[in-house]
Amino acid sequence: MNARGNAHTLVQARRRDSLDKRQRVHTALAALEQEGRKITHTAVARTAGVSTWLTYTEGIREHVEAAQQRQRQRVSQPVPARDPNAALRPELELARQEIRGLREERDQMRQALRHQLGQQLDALSTTVLTGRVDELMSNNQRLADQLRQATDENTALNARVASLDQDLAAARTSLRRMIRNENTAR
Repeated sequence: MNARGNAHTLVQARRRDSLDKRQRVHTALAALEQEGRKITHTAVARTAGVSTWLTYTEGIREHVEAAQQRQRQRVSQPVPARDPNAALRPELELARQEIRGLREERDQMRQALRHQLGQQLDALSTTVLTGRVDELMSNNQRLADQLRQATDENTALNARVASLDQDLAAARTSLRRMIRNENTAR
């Protein structure tokens, strides 16, 4: 697919996303009116799950303002006394839902990060351990060669010592004979 096709696909996806968000705003407006909750740009945005700036854009702002106007007309009629915090409860519930969602997302990200770090540590440990094993095997081979060389040298030196011991014993025996012969000749 060429770049122009990709761009066209991206534009189409963006357009569908924009239409979906606008439809969610209209649905949220209808729900807020139906429930009798106070209509504000923030309340509409939270209910629809979109950003507040979208509720101020042309084509949406008019609908929000019309809903606010209808709500003001209804409010102008006497309403039985209500709990002053009742208007805040939906906002609070929306905030709690948003916090729950953010916590779940945070936990998922933490778990993914732990998994990724574990894999990196495993890879690092394997690499380090493999290097260490290679180093130890090299040292072991070097020491085995040195031991073999030292053993060969030791064997040669022991043979030399044995030969020198024999020569020394022969020289002593010869010296004793010479001394005995010298003493008997006098």
